[in-house]
Amino acid sequence: MASWLRSVFAGRPGWMSGLMVFSAYMALIYVPWDFFIKPVAEDEEVWFGILFHGWAAKLLEPAHWAVYAAGAYGFRCMKSWMWPWASLYVWHLAFGMLIWNLLYGFDGFAGFITGVVSFAAFAALAVALWRARPLFQGERETLAECYGGWALVTGASAGLGAEFARALARDGISCVLTARREDRLHELADELSKLAPVETRVVSADLTDPDDVERLAASVDDLDIGILVNNAGFGFYGMFAKQDVGRLRDMVAVNCAAPVVLTGRLLPRMRARGRSAILFTGSVAGHIPLPMHAVYSATKGFDRLFGEALAVELADDDIDVLVLEPGPVATEFQSNAGDVSGKGESAEEVVAAAFEALGLQSSTIPGWKNWVRAVIGPRLLSRPLLAHLARDVMLEQVSDDMR
Repeated sequence: MASWLRSVFAGRPGWMSGLMVFSAYMALIYVPWDFFIKPVAEDEEVWFGILFHGWAAKLLEPAHWAVYAAGAYGFRCMKSWMWPWASLYVWHLAFGMLIWNLLYGFDGFAGFITGVVSFAAFAALAVALWRARPLFQGERETLAECYGGWALVTGASAGLGAEFARALARDGISCVLTARREDRLHELADELSKLAPVETRVVSADLTDPDDVERLAASVDDLDIGILVNNAGFGFYGMFAKQDVGRLRDMVAVNCAAPVVLTGRLLPRMRARGRSAILFTGSVAGHIPLPMHAVYSATKGFDRLFGEALAVELADDDIDVLVLEPGPVATEFQSNAGDVSGKGESAEEVVAAAFEALGLQSSTIPGWKNWVRAVIGPRLLSRPLLAHLARDVMLEQVSDDMR
């Protein structure tokens, strides 16, 4: 518990952690109690110093909940959008306290003094949040300054893997690029050499083959690997009974076994060198059982639990571990998996979210809709119910011949 609390409260001053706790209390306890339990006749809400009663108060409470939920999340993850909005909201509270005390507080001079004192207290907090801009939007160290050395990126021939490599190169990290399609890797290596003054190494490997995984790990023995990106993976949409078992076995090998082996082989040298990073490309699918995508969701659940456990194990070794859990991404992954929906976020946005969270969180879910789907649903609903709901969604993404 003490170790967890240290990780929760690290990365921000104490007074800001206090605001985070207060926001979480309001979002998780007080406002839900106010909205769902307090009788309508007794309900009151204050906005801009104006007191609302009854149904007017009830209708305004979801807005208050949204503010405090955003505040708890924003302080926890130190999101850049917290500046200037946190300060502006507290300025609204400062003026609201002045107006409320003048209208509804003590009569006469006492109400004026109470209002001025309350305004001053909240104004001081608003100023502190305004001055905290460097904490929210300050220049972060580049990846080269943080970790240095080389990065090993699996599944680098396309999609998220290629975008990971581009982002690493732009930040001054030399890259080992690996996948099965060697021609694609050489094309990407040429692109990176033009993009930034970094070195590249191409290693063709089939991660369904345990010998190839070992060969890949041995091929970087001479390099100072500071970042490992376990990105390679694939999916397979359709009824389990209609899927090829051999392909499913390969999926488990690539999505689960390969990251375990590569991480295990590279970890001793990463611990010895100090500051390093390990990333896993997971998925929101790892949070819920997905009919028509059963084995894939199970493998991504494995990646999520493995990565989050390692984040705690390796915290004292100065190794940052992150599980990236996107929703659908507009890459060839979808067509190869048999997804006919055509929906997805851009690879650039997903990779940017990963590097924004690296060193601050053990996992991140890009996009608020994905976060709601992956986090809120499993906390409010049972897994059997989620599985039945997910089946209806997945049917829209599966071709007729695989239903």
